Amino acid sequence: MKKGLRKQSAVGLILTLLVVMLAACGGNNNKNNEADPAAAELSLTDIEAKAKEEGSVVSVGMPDSWANWVGTWADIQKNYGISHTDTDMSSAEEIAKFEAEKDKPTSDIGDVGIAFGPVAIEKGVTQPYKTSYWDEIPAWAKDADGHWVIGYQGTIAFLTNTKLVPNAPKSWEDLKNGDYKIVVGDVTKAAQAQMAVLAAAIAFGGDETNIEPGIAFFEELAKQGRISNVEASVANIEKGEVDVTLLWDFNALNYSDQLGKEQYAVAVPKEGSVVSGYATIINKYAPHPNAAKLTREYILSDAGQINLARGYARPIRDSVKLPDDVAAKLLPLEEYANAKPVGDYKAWDETAKTIPQLWQERVLVHLS
Repeated sequence: MKKGLRKQSAVGLILTLLVVMLAACGGNNNKNNEADPAAAELSLTDIEAKAKEEGSVVSVGMPDSWANWVGTWADIQKNYGISHTDTDMSSAEEIAKFEAEKDKPTSDIGDVGIAFGPVAIEKGVTQPYKTSYWDEIPAWAKDADGHWVIGYQGTIAFLTNTKLVPNAPKSWEDLKNGDYKIVVGDVTKAAQAQMAVLAAAIAFGGDETNIEPGIAFFEELAKQGRISNVEASVANIEKGEVDVTLLWDFNALNYSDQLGKEQYAVAVPKEGSVVSGYATIINKYAPHPNAAKLTREYILSDAGQINLARGYARPIRDSVKLPDDVAAKLLPLEEYANAKPVGDYKAWDETAKTIPQLWQERVLVHLS
């Protein structure tokens, strides 16, 4: 499904964005479709009332099957009488759609990888809205003016088939000292795989400006013949073709639940990892702007955060008390003690451009 495209490099997807925009309708701005500056002053009660009048919210990149969005849309329908439709697409496609349709907008809200929040602002397709939970959102997880805000986060973790690897690794040191094969993913294209390299770099003293410790770590494993090119799909994992793989924790936890927690262990590496997330953006030209704002408000509410957690996505608000059955789906908070967000996404974009060639020259060259 389209959501999988989010794993591509932000740089590559921006090219898609530019191509679509060049094909878009001319540059006439329809002022009637732009957000009313006075709307920013509306109270939450007023927003809710106007949202109910609008009666509908149209999303992009927020399908039922991803992060349990189905629960969110069901609640919004039940609580506010607001109907919903979604078109699944990648982050770059979402932004391009907002831009291309600005004279005849059809979409209200989207969910994009954090690196695309600043891109959306730069393209001028967002409108700000700070929810009533704004002060609880970490600074790294929101735009200062409210143009984007993270709803849920992901951290690179290990998923281990304990039938194949009885002593499941809990640290990079464990991983280095093992004798099993490791799946990292397609580091030349996939954002999740590139983030896995960044996670290793962070663990060994690097960051988004210095990927060398991560490349060196996997280079050594490749020399030992311990990097596997198998795709870490559920089917391949279930068939026993994957010993240990590096994934976003929400993907790893989902796979573990599907395949059996007693056999598939999940751990965030102790020395360090990288945490990222997905952010809502509200279309500047939204036909249902108040419904979009109410949707963001609900996503960040306790109930909305719990819905996301039911889909294995860790809430961005740490204060939310998860029901016991939902908390059991996630890892304990203490496992994330050394997980760090990217401090400078512009720097990371520049670093990410260098990773495919480095991976080819220093890792893939050792693989048979």
